[in-house]
Amino acid sequence: MLESSVKLDGNKKYAVAGIILAGVLALTASLPWNTVTEVLDGDTFRMANGQRVRLLAVDAPELEFCGGNEAREQLEKSVLGKKVKLEEVRADNMGRVLALVISEGKNVNEELIKSGWGRWDRTKSRMGENMEKFSDLAQQNKSGIWGECRQTTKPECLIKGNIEKDNQPGQKKRMFYFFPGCSEYERTVVEKELGEDWYCSEAEAQAAGYIKGTNCYGKSWGN
Repeated sequence: MLESSVKLDGNKKYAVAGIILAGVLALTASLPWNTVTEVLDGDTFRMANGQRVRLLAVDAPELEFCGGNEAREQLEKSVLGKKVKLEEVRADNMGRVLALVISEGKNVNEELIKSGWGRWDRTKSRMGENMEKFSDLAQQNKSGIWGECRQTTKPECLIKGNIEKDNQPGQKKRMFYFFPGCSEYERTVVEKELGEDWYCSEAEAQAAGYIKGTNCYGKSWGN
């Protein structure tokens, strides 16, 4: 299996990714179709040749989060035990193999986004226009995570947990909580598919690893 557990910085990391990609391309050139033997989660599977593949431009919830099991089940229906073709094969700077995946004439990446159990992460690909369209439709129809994992209110527990989205790769994500009266409260959306949640007290939010957001004043909330 062509994977790397070595952590490198800067240009060395990209060089390793390039070497891995060269090996993957050689492997997939000799084995353009391969049977999927295991689905690891909602966006990653393993083939019979041992190669681990992640869906390009798709981000599914982790198994322990809202929608994680449903996303894996969706991917299993599409690829498990079936022969797949990999297109636009590439490796990211962490050495992970990414690809558009074709199974029984269907683009698996698009199908997962269409179902709503996978998010389009805006990675550029030749199918980007389709993925954007299917992503918009899934959100409009509240399919998958867009409905099941997006509770807009929770009257008994008003504190919103929020995980930073725009941190740099390799950096620990900061986690903040907001309560009514915080300047960020109204525009904060609880995305349970990302591990965020609602809390009934500040103590509960702090126990989950969150810290009080900026511009939150007044007495303790819910304690």
